Amino acid sequence: MTREEKTQQIEALKQQLNDNDYVYLTDVSELNAETTSKLRRACFKKNVQLTVVKNTLLQIAMEQSDKELGELEEAVAGPTALMFAETGNVPAKLIKEFRKDFSKPILKGAYIEEMTYLGDDQLETLVNIKSREELIADVISALQAPAKNVISALQSGSNNLTGILKTLSEKEE
Repeated sequence: MTREEKTQQIEALKQQLNDNDYVYLTDVSELNAETTSKLRRACFKKNVQLTVVKNTLLQIAMEQSDKELGELEEAVAGPTALMFAETGNVPAKLIKEFRKDFSKPILKGAYIEEMTYLGDDQLETLVNIKSREELIADVISALQAPAKNVISALQSGSNNLTGILKTLSEKEE
């Protein structure tokens, strides 16, 4: 690989790091071609970009990146593949699902909206992170709950009132 090709790859990696708020570092080594192909198809279906990178080029790109990736640089050791996604928990869910049948990928680290998670033991935490859309839905649901209770009470109250009036009118006759 020439110096110019390395420079181009570093720039591409730096651009990807700057453009994505959700970056996962994984170890997909020792997967055979068939399994790797299955992983790539699963990533494609979930809109996750999977890229195998050279550690030295990744470290340089991380240093030159506009983001403060901090401790994530410690996870760059051994075979490394990057996963980029538009939703923070999708790669974690994909890894967890894929590992039901295979031993890899192993989570080395993740950068989720300015937070760094290191080690495979963080996988369950990352799976449980809610996406922006899920959080908005939770807030809307919480805001709607009191109004739903009032409407429900009014509706049940009108049924009771109607029943009482009907009973009283029948009783007077």
